[in-house]
Amino acid sequence: MAGTNSSEIRIAGVGRLYVAAADTKVPTTFSTDPSTDWATGWKNLGFTSGEGVTFSKKDKLEPVDVWQAVSPVHFVYSDRDLTLKFSLMQFNEDTLPFFMGGGAVEAVTGSTGVYKYEIADRPYADVRALGLEFTDVRASDGATVTYRFGVPRGQVTAADDIKLARKSAAQLGITYTAMAAADGSALASFVMKDAAYAAS
Repeated sequence: MAGTNSSEIRIAGVGRLYVAAADTKVPTTFSTDPSTDWATGWKNLGFTSGEGVTFSKKDKLEPVDVWQAVSPVHFVYSDRDLTLKFSLMQFNEDTLPFFMGGGAVEAVTGSTGVYKYEIADRPYADVRALGLEFTDVRASDGATVTYRFGVPRGQVTAADDIKLARKSAAQLGITYTAMAAADGSALASFVMKDAAYAAS
């Protein structure tokens, strides 16, 4: 709806992050239990830091200059960079390999309750799907709205330093970048349960 409407302001009060095999679709079913909706193929990445997720879309345009004008007469799109930046607070068999760039946590043979994760001597492609969900409450009527954002193909392109200290929790800071699919399908998608998008 055009014009000023406070019920269309969104605050990501409670959110979750999920990871899955590449090309896994974001669920379009909304039930009362998000874990049920995301049950097929998705793994919940658990607690994230209070800063939430920073979503960034940057397009690079190259100007077309001509002799007859001092301003560009056209722009050519040369690059699109779509990233999500966040910090995971939990260390487990899903989060550590995701942060490190692939591989798996394995049980140590002959030792009960002992596990190991080996970091490869060189980086490998670790393409995954990433899903995000957050809920908010509309100011107008108190109704809950839910937003989902999914990237079918992408990988961790930057990892923050892990600080191990006595007075703060260790975090796995990640920058995840979307990758184009070979079939030309969407780079990412939003799925919303929100009446604000209904045709007026």
